[in-house]
Amino acid sequence: MSAFIRWYNGRLAARPLLTQGVTTAVLFATGDLTAQQLVEKKGLKNHDVARTGRMALYGGCVFGPVATTWLGFLARRVTFRNARVETLARVAADQTLFAPVMIGVFLGSMATMEGKSPKERLDTTWWPALKANWMLWPFVQFINFTFLPLQYRLLFANVISIGWNSYLSWVNSQGQNKGHELVAAPAT
Repeated sequence: MSAFIRWYNGRLAARPLLTQGVTTAVLFATGDLTAQQLVEKKGLKNHDVARTGRMALYGGCVFGPVATTWLGFLARRVTFRNARVETLARVAADQTLFAPVMIGVFLGSMATMEGKSPKERLDTTWWPALKANWMLWPFVQFINFTFLPLQYRLLFANVISIGWNSYLSWVNSQGQNKGHELVAAPAT
């Protein structure tokens, strides 16, 4: 395990955006696999490979690089002498600026890649997904910003995101199949 950590740290140092992007792609795909196989119980025959591919593409090409840049921005620009105030300010910025925008980008991107209306998808799924986000992510980001060094923050969030991405994948698929507002399940 320590050899893997050394190798991963080397990749993070040499090519941070690429490493974070690939890591995020793998973990977004894992979240969708979890949604399809454990939550929706589709079975391997009915697994939507294209849906998993869309999640990996979004995770690797959009979310990974954007989140890496965002976390760096927070570390450089949201600084206070008091560590607790600094953490709370970063969580507040993350949850009031980044989360609403990126949930919208995710849902709009998925709808576009599926050939559906981004506006309709956002109208039916954005607010329930954002409310569910606020039930989980402020706590996760508080831990992240308090205890983890910058280079591991996206990895930590991505590991937690396996369950979250499973939820988002499910919300997105429900928005794809239904035209009414969803009731968001509590994030676990």
